[in-house]
Amino acid sequence: MIIMLSYTLENIINQLGRMFTLYKSQLRPGDRLYLKTCNSLYSIQVVDDGHYLVSGGWFDKHNLSPFRIKISGCTFGGSIIKTDIIAAPGLRLEFENRLVTSPVQKIFLFPVYSIN
Repeated sequence: MIIMLSYTLENIINQLGRMFTLYKSQLRPGDRLYLKTCNSLYSIQVVDDGHYLVSGGWFDKHNLSPFRIKISGCTFGGSIIKTDIIAAPGLRLEFENRLVTSPVQKIFLFPVYSIN
């Protein structure tokens, strides 16, 4: 028996609605998050104007940590990218240098503490 999976745009959008999703708009400068992917651990600190300081994974392997870079968004591994998402389990993070991580497994968010 062969089971065919249909990765249509409609199915992908429906699946996104059922998973925990961290949006770029939810983050403030100073917030830090840790992403555990299938292959690596990334530390990401929100800087400003769409830039992030990233350490871990590929950046550590190439002695570039911490590296200031923009995050393009998240993808299922194909050409469809959600530019408003910074992370969601099962999705791959894509950086502006076209680096794509393995699928995200866990997200740890540490918001910056501020006294109001």
